[in-house]
Amino acid sequence: MITHPRRPAALWAPVAWTGESNAQTWSHDVLLEVDGNGYWSSVTTGVTREQAQVRGAEIIAGSLLPGVINAHSHAFQRAFAGLAERRENEHDDFWSWRDRMYRVALSVSPDALRAIATQLYGELLRGGYTHVCEFHYLHHDAEGAEYEDPLLMAWTLADAADAAGIGLTLLPVLYERAGFAAPALRHDQRRFATSADWVLDAQRRITESTGAGIGDRSPLNAGVAIHSLRAASEASIARLVGRAEGPIHIHVAEQMAEVEECQRVTGVRPVQWLLQNCRLDARWQLVHATHVTREEIEGVASSGACAVICPTTEANLGDGLTDVAAWLDAGTALAIGSDSHVTRDWREELRLLEYGQRLQRRARNIAAAPSRGNSATAERLFARAVSGGATAAGEARWGLVAGARADAVVVDATEPALLGVPTSRTLDALVFSSPSQPFADVMVAGRWAIRNAESVGGAGTKQSFAAAMHGLWND
Repeated sequence: MITHPRRPAALWAPVAWTGESNAQTWSHDVLLEVDGNGYWSSVTTGVTREQAQVRGAEIIAGSLLPGVINAHSHAFQRAFAGLAERRENEHDDFWSWRDRMYRVALSVSPDALRAIATQLYGELLRGGYTHVCEFHYLHHDAEGAEYEDPLLMAWTLADAADAAGIGLTLLPVLYERAGFAAPALRHDQRRFATSADWVLDAQRRITESTGAGIGDRSPLNAGVAIHSLRAASEASIARLVGRAEGPIHIHVAEQMAEVEECQRVTGVRPVQWLLQNCRLDARWQLVHATHVTREEIEGVASSGACAVICPTTEANLGDGLTDVAAWLDAGTALAIGSDSHVTRDWREELRLLEYGQRLQRRARNIAAAPSRGNSATAERLFARAVSGGATAAGEARWGLVAGARADAVVVDATEPALLGVPTSRTLDALVFSSPSQPFADVMVAGRWAIRNAESVGGAGTKQSFAAAMHGLWND
């Protein structure tokens, strides 16, 4: 049982990134009060340090940022990070990487998953993420049989998140076939097999295990996921979507081979198919959405659905570059994820998101939009990532704003990347002056998950992770 620290009644910061949606900005002398459930009950600017001290507030020395939601994660793939960077054949791409990843998936036990995920979630906290959406398809045992409790692996992830102190949205995945024309899964996909009813029952059980409150455990939400259009039938997708509540995540248009196969089988591109057949709305989270047309982007924006971009994984796998400027200009909700966890810091994701566009267009500050009042590239990207992640995680509000969960990270102005940098340029330097130090103070639901660079639940985490890695990779 993890013993979580008590919540402070209030925080005071000299500078904080407050507001939500398009109203996010730097504010000065900010008092943030925390209710008993771990949400901001009030956020007030213009409160002096002395006034805050009289009210018993904990004084924050640095600037305060909202925690970022990591909208796409496969926790077990943390055990594969850095270990797929060799090529033994003439060609290596996403599909050959996937075959090697499956071999890892077939070897991960519940105990190993707990060790891997606990290590990962602690790293995500230090990288400024305070909540992670787990696109979870590693359900069954190594032979493909259900565990005595079919949700054993899901509970293992929840326990890991609780040990680390991070918020978690579990997304059990519908995964029933190996491709559009395949009758079933491949043998090396046997641990992933589910039906729409299996996923719906999993979501129900996870939701019932937590209730609406946060209680003594780290925050836990539940949604559903569809692995991809190629991995589920139209009938199963319809059944799942018609009965599911909360966020719906799907991999879509990540690879051109997937787009081309979808066109051959259905006559339309993957995002087109979703727009025509699924009545997209704000529940939908389109993960990757790399190979899309302007018309598809406009359609997604009009629907209220969110595009979840995972820049470091998409670069690592050679997926390609999506049109970030078009997504931004269309007003689409955007979120970021670290997916396969080759990196575990939102600053690196935003940096690569912008740099990829610069390299492609041979220009600078692509994400900035001075005509719209957004001259600062990092601020525009950060604001969109903060607001876009809320629905992906199943949270009604997000950020340093009353009614949102009390998640925050403290920026240390003495770290090398920020020395001498004006407060108004803090996000610029955090994203584009690297490397940055991990965040030493991170709050989740009003409790410090990382304090003075120490994790509240980190005892033995590194040793357990090293042992799990040794078990998987011992030559």
